[in-house]
Amino acid sequence: MAEKRIDEPTGTETVGHEWDGIEELDTPMPRWWIYTFYATIVWSIGFVIAYPAIPGLKQASEGLLGWSSRGQLAEEMSAADQARLSVREALAVMPIERLPADPELMAQAVSGGSAAFKVNCVQCHGSGAAGSQTLGYPNLNDDDWLWGGDLKAIEFTITNGIRQPDHPGSRVGAMPAFAGAFSSEQLDDLAGHVLSLSGKAEPNAEGAQIFSENCALCHGPTGEGSRTLGAPRLNDAIWLRGGTREDIIAQVTNPKLGAMPAWGERLDPVTIKMLAAYVHSLGGGEDTPSPIAPDDAETAPPEQDAQTPAQ
Repeated sequence: MAEKRIDEPTGTETVGHEWDGIEELDTPMPRWWIYTFYATIVWSIGFVIAYPAIPGLKQASEGLLGWSSRGQLAEEMSAADQARLSVREALAVMPIERLPADPELMAQAVSGGSAAFKVNCVQCHGSGAAGSQTLGYPNLNDDDWLWGGDLKAIEFTITNGIRQPDHPGSRVGAMPAFAGAFSSEQLDDLAGHVLSLSGKAEPNAEGAQIFSENCALCHGPTGEGSRTLGAPRLNDAIWLRGGTREDIIAQVTNPKLGAMPAWGERLDPVTIKMLAAYVHSLGGGEDTPSPIAPDDAETAPPEQDAQTPAQ
């Protein structure tokens, strides 16, 4: 057995072990540490009694306070739901054209619209809303709009869709197919004139004459377009289906017309309002109301569940 003795210099008993003349002292723990240890034991007993702690076959003990992490989560989710509800209630009564006057509510609408856009609109317009010239999906980040880019016009477009024959309020624009109407030389001249409107080619009299007789009625004499008819603007550098000479000839001879669902039949009015706010915020939103913006009675979508507008 190890021999214990009292160390004379310190008055402390040794543990009885010796290594090469070195002995270990059995120094007692500091009293403050011992009292702290006892306090933690008392605290842990109280915790086990007050909170869920003892595991069982189906669930842990409930504790006298009745607290649980699931209950806390439910409370926090309920508070978040209530906050969202208050925002939706405020949006429901706020006319969309007055939304910019309330920056906080506008920010909430943009945030909600961003989430709705990811669910309903990215399939066509892309995650960055850049669209696709190959497929004819508009880029929602620029400032080129077929039907108007103010909040109310965007809301109307989302609600009623594009070229939906079964929806009376749907945006409708058409372009005749000029296949066989012009010779290849005339088509080349016409495409050259269209390109000249945006400074991408030299003007030519032949193309200008063809344009004036066949295209200016909808697109305007200088290619400014028409939001009343949904005719694209041709005198800028923004193109829906490509801006090469070949792209223009293909669209003139056999035009491709896009379509978009009437989201008023799928989404609730508040979600549509948030989508409109988000699209408006992407960079091309206009402040001035469109002269063809419909009345409230025409824009009111049915009460239901909500995608995104075409420019």
